[in-house]
Amino acid sequence: MATVGQISSAARALHLSQPAVTAQIRQLEEECGAPLFVRTTRGMTLNDRGRTLLEFAQRARQVLDEASTAVLRETRPGGELVLAASTTLASYVLPPLLVEFLRAHPGTGVRLDVGNTTQVLEWVKSGRAPLGLVEGHARAPGLRLQRFLGDELVAVVAGEPSPALAGVRSLGDLAKVPLVWREPGSGTRAVVERALKRSGSKRRARAGDLHLGGTEAIKTAVALGAGLGFLSRFSIRRELVAGTLRVLPIRGLRMERVFSWVLPGGELGGLSRRFFQFATAAAGRVP
Repeated sequence: MATVGQISSAARALHLSQPAVTAQIRQLEEECGAPLFVRTTRGMTLNDRGRTLLEFAQRARQVLDEASTAVLRETRPGGELVLAASTTLASYVLPPLLVEFLRAHPGTGVRLDVGNTTQVLEWVKSGRAPLGLVEGHARAPGLRLQRFLGDELVAVVAGEPSPALAGVRSLGDLAKVPLVWREPGSGTRAVVERALKRSGSKRRARAGDLHLGGTEAIKTAVALGAGLGFLSRFSIRRELVAGTLRVLPIRGLRMERVFSWVLPGGELGGLSRRFFQFATAAAGRVP
């Protein structure tokens, strides 16, 4: 009505009857508490109040259009989900979650950058990845850490260990055997070192120990009898079933840890936000 000037023209443009348009104009003026049009025999034109209302209405329409465009852009299939994760999470926790997520978002690609905890924190901080998952109790200025899952590290040896390794039962026995460690900067290694110190053990890395840069490398070395390693229960399920690795309970040593989201200082958007919400909700189903 504001642009065509006549009720008959407005009715045709809106695919409404003239009485319906007249009724809507009357209702709008009643809600505003004042006339919005100047009525003449030639038609209707906006008065000052009407022009003010029209400006607000046009701005509101623009905001709604922008919101609709943003929502449609985020719900269209396609795009790439970019994540960074430390090795245990990337190898044993994330794959089933990613498969389930991709089934619900066909056409979506995934780029998963894998590193140790220190690297993942740096990647999220620098913007290389908008979202990360790490092991242990990391801290990083400018980032937020939020609990995702609980985990436990256990002492493992070969399925058929040497007598010395098979005889490890206490913290003191750790001094008698070689250990297989993760590399410095690893969240797994940090948890093990803290747990040993907290338990009163003086066992630290020493000559004769192995330092390997990944869970699979540690599993292989331990299975070959190179020493005793500390690994996540998530990572050794198949080996325990196959009998290539064995868990050794050690009195006084308990190594619980948390898998945590690494979140940027600002808000997540797009696929990152949707995967974060999906995986957080699915955490209770992770065995």
